[in-house]
Amino acid sequence: MDMEVTAWMSLYHVTNAHDDKRPFSKATLRRIWSFARPRKTRLVQYLVISVAVAVLAVVTPVLAGRIVDAIVNGAALDVVLGLAGLIAGIAVLEAALGLVSRWLSASIGEDLILDLRTAVFDHVQRMPIAFFTRTRTGALVSRLNNDVIGAQRAFSDTLAGVVGNVVTLVLTLVVMIGLSWQITLLALVLLPVFVLPARRMGSRLARLEREAANHNATMSTQMTERFSAPGATLVKLFGRPRRESAEFAARARRVRDIGVRSAMVQTVFLTALTLVSALALALVYGLGGFYALRGQLDPGAVVALALLLTRLYAPLTALASARVEVMSALVSFERVFEVLDLKPLISEKPDATTVPDGPVAVEFDRVSFSYPSADKVSLASLEEVAVLDSRGGVQVLHDVSFRAEPGQVVALVGSSGAGKSTIASLLPRLYDVDGGAVRLSGVDVRDLSAQAIRDTLGMVTQDGHLFHESIRANLLLARPEATEDELWDVLLRARLDDLVRSLPDGLDTVVGERGYRLSGGERQRLTIARLLLARPRVVILDEATAHLDSTSEAAVQAALAEALDGRTALVIAHRLSTIRAADLILVVEDGRIVERGTHTDLLAAGGRYEELYRTQFAEEAGVVEEAVEEASVS
Repeated sequence: MDMEVTAWMSLYHVTNAHDDKRPFSKATLRRIWSFARPRKTRLVQYLVISVAVAVLAVVTPVLAGRIVDAIVNGAALDVVLGLAGLIAGIAVLEAALGLVSRWLSASIGEDLILDLRTAVFDHVQRMPIAFFTRTRTGALVSRLNNDVIGAQRAFSDTLAGVVGNVVTLVLTLVVMIGLSWQITLLALVLLPVFVLPARRMGSRLARLEREAANHNATMSTQMTERFSAPGATLVKLFGRPRRESAEFAARARRVRDIGVRSAMVQTVFLTALTLVSALALALVYGLGGFYALRGQLDPGAVVALALLLTRLYAPLTALASARVEVMSALVSFERVFEVLDLKPLISEKPDATTVPDGPVAVEFDRVSFSYPSADKVSLASLEEVAVLDSRGGVQVLHDVSFRAEPGQVVALVGSSGAGKSTIASLLPRLYDVDGGAVRLSGVDVRDLSAQAIRDTLGMVTQDGHLFHESIRANLLLARPEATEDELWDVLLRARLDDLVRSLPDGLDTVVGERGYRLSGGERQRLTIARLLLARPRVVILDEATAHLDSTSEAAVQAALAEALDGRTALVIAHRLSTIRAADLILVVEDGRIVERGTHTDLLAAGGRYEELYRTQFAEEAGVVEEAVEEASVS
């Protein structure tokens, strides 16, 4: 390895490492070993080969010196050729071992990435919805990418690098001192001139790189938000394009300026170190030549010392930044473990049961609930804040009790923020109750397996979320084994088959991010088709017709009629006209059920439901009257 390559590697490692001052954690090391243990055999092989490569790296300069001595002393041709052949053989062996070492390094590192990513992904999937409502998606994805790769470097680079460099350094020093302790001592005097600029320049470059990374992250966030369909719409409606462009350009210019400064710092650094390497070689050749001419040193030893010089500076420089590299890897591991240590609030019991066969009754028995505080479901680093929000624990549901018999439709109505959606979220166990119980056919949902709940319940929300995939893929999410005929059957029942048949790619048409290539009514009907494919015994509709025009609402209502047929249903409705036929209507205010009964009974009672109904009817009548007046004027 020549001096310039050494300089580049030293600069790279110092620049990209996190100089964390925390002490080694034994618990962290034990957990790291738990991931490494299944690869113990390959790790040992990797370390042995690294040591062998380090030994061969020192042997070659010594043999080169002997060739020079053989030539100077007039040795036989076969001796020179033999030494040259030995050097060639060592070079081939070193290349072969390098390939094997790289394969072991790559396989160990990629296996580690696989295990860490899978562990984090599976763990995150078990987290409650409250975790996702608080966490920045980009910060979480970074744990699965940057930090996992940083942890992987500990095995693929740092571990073998430290071992190999120590062996190389010790052997090189022993050989060089044996050849000439005076030249070796003077060569070491120049070491600080080589190492200290690397650390200083590396720290400076690290600051520049971090600033550039922050600007790039901000630009990436801005692009992600502005280039999504809803974000682009918001900017066009309310944004100021010139201001948006000016903010983006300012950050881009700063990244450009940092790039120029970084390039100059690197060039100055490499130029200085190239000069140092030239001076070091000049010292070896000058002083070594002086001793050789006086007969105090063989000519071959001078050549060997010059070749060994790079073998000395390379490991010394690498080991000088090894602590930073090791700590950087530990920080990456700790950031990954930080996510894995965040315990899910909702867990499945070992002896979890299933819902009894047949129609399902839904029961809420004196339920109370408070949303969890941030410290129970999130991390400050994932929210990208200094301190987690301490608010939380305020009770939002109070003594909620009701029962939906098999096949009944129970509707929840009330003001915005009254707790209707919170009640609905407790049924599929998106959250767990603080007091009381939620039961399906008499079984507490906390005693059911997650699969049993998924097989029993189906839910349609007001946003009708779809993945950026094909219509087929979005439907098969409900039941992967569904046949082509079954897909078309649910599309027919959802009043969506004609539309899908008219599309160029039919079922394989990609719906776009969040389904924005479809209209609001089409998205809702597709989510209803997905629900029909799942064949749940209990249906939850959370304002499924909100924000739809009359035509789309009529089509969605027809599809909902199919979804509700013969099923127990919990319906949250903003438009009270859509739930007049419900078997039971619950009026929710401030987390309490304040009224219950049928549509007729509640109107006759003259309470909160009657007030909501009359107000909404008057608003709708006013809109119709205004539209008629405008039409007559025109």
